[in-house]
Amino acid sequence: MRTPTRARKRLFTPFTLIASAALLLTACGSGDSAGDVAGAAAGSEAVPTTDVVSGVGRNAAAVKLLPAGTTSVTLAVSVGGTPPGTTYLTDGKTLTGQDVDFANAVAKALGIRLKTEQASFEAILPALDSGKYDVGASNFGVTEERRKTIDFVTYINDGQGFAAREDSELSKVTDLGQLCGLNVATGAGTTFEATLEENKHVCTDAGEKAYEVQTYSEPGALWSSLQQGRSDVVMSTINGLRYAVAHQQGLKFLNEFHRLDVGFALKKGSKLAPALQSAVNGLIADGTYDRILKKWGTTDSAIARSEISPPELKD
Repeated sequence: MRTPTRARKRLFTPFTLIASAALLLTACGSGDSAGDVAGAAAGSEAVPTTDVVSGVGRNAAAVKLLPAGTTSVTLAVSVGGTPPGTTYLTDGKTLTGQDVDFANAVAKALGIRLKTEQASFEAILPALDSGKYDVGASNFGVTEERRKTIDFVTYINDGQGFAAREDSELSKVTDLGQLCGLNVATGAGTTFEATLEENKHVCTDAGEKAYEVQTYSEPGALWSSLQQGRSDVVMSTINGLRYAVAHQQGLKFLNEFHRLDVGFALKKGSKLAPALQSAVNGLIADGTYDRILKKWGTTDSAIARSEISPPELKD
């Protein structure tokens, strides 16, 4: 089933807010859902700066779960746009974002040093298996396919959603068949790309023209494609889309499509997982967790308890 709506009108006037941010972020990699491609909408002045991490104390129970001799871990992040995804403070150097706060809070709870490295979103998961990185934190959604080769320690619930220009006739996407014939923009290497590619057949099975999947590694390019009419709709993270729409003119959030647990990504069988899980649960218990979510405006995505590689959520 699909609705007869189609987003055919075009807006060729650039949005001022996007234009300035896109120039600043063209060198950045994309995030997910898993990854957080949804940004590049607001200027750096919109980035929350509340300190919610420095007061975190050492969690003795979690420390005991660390592999012997662990004093530091290498963390890989993808800089993908604006809050709540990973971005920069006004100095253009300091990383910030929801994933960064969670990683720093866990590191303080465990009494370990983080060696943070930036990488493109699609490169992080394969590099965990090679040992290049110990942990990945870029809004990685927990899926059955990923669980085959990656372990996750969950810390939030996010997922997949859609946004479009205000002139779009789309109002809610409940079936990908509604996108037949449209151009859909999303992030390269994300769960969104995988979902879209795997389901293109819903259009051809119905005798209609399949939607086109347009992938971008840079958020500025993704949003430019929408504003200039090269794409009709964006599929990205629920939290990222809500933030982008709230800070841009001419866009609308359509709806949530599929919720996913989000977690730190580790090599399959990593002995770090139990310690990370215990640290996250400690943050939930002492109130730090709630403070981080309030800072980034994502309290609706709270989880009750961290888990290690839970099954993919099914709607």
